[in-house]
Amino acid sequence: MGRFEGKVAFVAGGNSGIGQASALMLADEGANLVIAGRNPDTGAETVAMLEERGATAHFVQMNIRSLEDVQKAIGFTVETFGQLNYLVNSAGLEGEVANTVECTEDNWHAVIDTNINGTWYLMKSAIPHMLESGGGAIVNVSSVIGVIAFPGLPAYTASKAGMVGLSKTTALEYATEGIRVNVVAPGSIRTPMYERFSGGTPEAEAYMAGFHPLGRIGEPNEVAGAVTYLLSDDASFVTGHVMPVAGGWEVP
Repeated sequence: MGRFEGKVAFVAGGNSGIGQASALMLADEGANLVIAGRNPDTGAETVAMLEERGATAHFVQMNIRSLEDVQKAIGFTVETFGQLNYLVNSAGLEGEVANTVECTEDNWHAVIDTNINGTWYLMKSAIPHMLESGGGAIVNVSSVIGVIAFPGLPAYTASKAGMVGLSKTTALEYATEGIRVNVVAPGSIRTPMYERFSGGTPEAEAYMAGFHPLGRIGEPNEVAGAVTYLLSDDASFVTGHVMPVAGGWEVP
């Protein structure tokens, strides 16, 4: 039996990148899943991949910037499976590159609404059902940039730092009620977001790889391994923790 046999996981952003890799790894260890995202085509493709691994899986199209949308998606999960044990939030938006003064109001709100408000909406909606299911675990995917900052990304940096603070607060609030909340802080990982940010050029890849003492860009599975560990009972005494998966990129 896998570590998640008979359990139910909801993965926001589960149709690509780190979220998809995490969903596949959870399925390999016995979980049934609902994945949520904006693109129904990649959602359907991911569901097929999950079903090939023996999982019962569904995709829901969800706007993470809408509390009502998030509540409906979480409600669908509980109605379908009768419980909710795990939550992974891998949905995210990097936004436009601009310094603090030049960052537009539209860009600021889009990134904050997606990354920090969306994290709050998910936990606010999921935790009551997780309590009814006897507890569980949450992993929010932040970024090493949310811990050490990066010039030209003020909204992204602020939102990812906010995810860390919100996660730690929630971990304290529910520590005695059977719910653990942790954070992974990836470095540069080969995802659609990374490809958009880097432009996919060899020069950009070399530049980004240079921040990591291991000297390369990470892969989604390398973060998914950390996500599944933190969700599992192997991490039963871990909560409120920020785990860098950043190839040695300095995290104070």
